[in-house]
Amino acid sequence: MPNRAAPAPPRLTVVIPAFNEERRIGPTVERIRAYLAAQPYAAEIIVVDDGSADLTVPRAEAALRDGPPFRILSRAENRGKGAAVRDGVLAAAGDFILATDADLSTPIEELARFWPEVEAGADVVIGSRALPGSDVQVRQSAVREKMGKIFNLLVRALVLRGYPDTQCGFKLFRAAAAKDIFSRLRTEGFSFDVEVLWLCRKLGYRVRQVPVCWRNSPESRVRLVGGSLAMLRELWRIRRSR
Repeated sequence: MPNRAAPAPPRLTVVIPAFNEERRIGPTVERIRAYLAAQPYAAEIIVVDDGSADLTVPRAEAALRDGPPFRILSRAENRGKGAAVRDGVLAAAGDFILATDADLSTPIEELARFWPEVEAGADVVIGSRALPGSDVQVRQSAVREKMGKIFNLLVRALVLRGYPDTQCGFKLFRAAAAKDIFSRLRTEGFSFDVEVLWLCRKLGYRVRQVPVCWRNSPESRVRLVGGSLAMLRELWRIRRSR
């Protein structure tokens, strides 16, 4: 019997970190599935369950069952969004890797804006809510917007300049760049995006920023006080590691 050729790797892996997302993970995955089904390339979906205590995993499994190839990676305990994205990226098989939030605040359709940038030579393409051409359709509360602006000022003062929005949860990577970057990532919480961009600069990867549509989800996983203090500690650790 002749040997069968191994299947070609997917062009795209979509990585979705999830923590206690039983209400949102099903609709999010279904929308991503429908979008990928209409594309001319093969894709896979990886959901990384970060120690959820609810029905995130079974609801993700139910939504993924009849779609493209998928995997669900489960952690026994909650480690943080950065750790979850790192696990998904390092497990990805695609030539390109998209990390997107479980609330899909940036619609999956915005990915179409990113391909021209990688075709032009970018290694990493990040969504931004702060560039001309962005469309923030549903805003955060005034308090969260203010805290976000303060955080961005601290990022520019302590770690790196040039990125008016580091925290938009929609980023596309060439696989080789992603695995190099995330294998070095040490920030496991919400500030991991800052370290990712700092590593891009340190390692010489070409980053492009793209304005995106964005709709705030009211069920944010970042606590106003405790989460903000943790992010500040992470920023300080990133600064000290430079």
